[in-house]
Amino acid sequence: MEKDVEIGIFGGTGIYDSGLLENAQEVDMNTPYGKPSDTITVGTFNGRKIAFLPRHGKKHTIPPHKINFKANIWAFKELGITRIIAPSAVGSLKEELAPGHFVLPTQFIDFTKSREGTFSKEGRVIHISVAEPFCPELQSSIIQVTDNQNLNIHKDCTYVCIEGPRFSTKAESKFYRTTGADIIGMTLVPECQLAREAQMCYASISTVTDYDVWADKPVTAKEVIETLTKNVEKTKEILAELIDKIPKTRSCSCEKALSEAEF
Repeated sequence: MEKDVEIGIFGGTGIYDSGLLENAQEVDMNTPYGKPSDTITVGTFNGRKIAFLPRHGKKHTIPPHKINFKANIWAFKELGITRIIAPSAVGSLKEELAPGHFVLPTQFIDFTKSREGTFSKEGRVIHISVAEPFCPELQSSIIQVTDNQNLNIHKDCTYVCIEGPRFSTKAESKFYRTTGADIIGMTLVPECQLAREAQMCYASISTVTDYDVWADKPVTAKEVIETLTKNVEKTKEILAELIDKIPKTRSCSCEKALSEAEF
């Protein structure tokens, strides 16, 4: 298998087909951790080789707590990918982060319960640093693009990741607000930390779909899908310009993440 793909995109809820790629072909992969969420679409965009994988599967059949994150990251690594862009759907924990707005998370708080979040195994222990969990170079490129497109994107935000697939109780939602977090979702962890262990750059672009239940407005799957559908084209416009903006060589430290992580 040729390892010549530069950029990988994980499609979130509502984004099952990038619609951007030329000469697209489906690649069926296997990994030491099992099968990825679906076949991976590989193609070119403005001369750069891109891969697209819907993390919930093309028909949204995989709930967040059952996503094989290790297989997804491993498959991207096998293709040669060094940078991952990860659109996702989130709930808002702040009044000013309204449905339809974009958010650039820079920190996370992990409230997941049963997920395998490391490639560590017996005989190899990895203590990865995630003090700054996301690639600053990728985030800088995202901000350039959203500024160019006059999009309102909230920066320096904290993402609470919960197990799912259920939404929060009111008590939980109000508690998460006390942590100082801004948004809540179900897929960021362990996806971003596995990417760091694989020494890949990773940045998330979150779309706010609802006010979490703290606002006394019950969240429904229908509401989430409706908001996402309205924003899908905007997300694709961001991705299209972002692919051109990402530097071809990395100047961040993501590719050296293991240098001080292993005993």
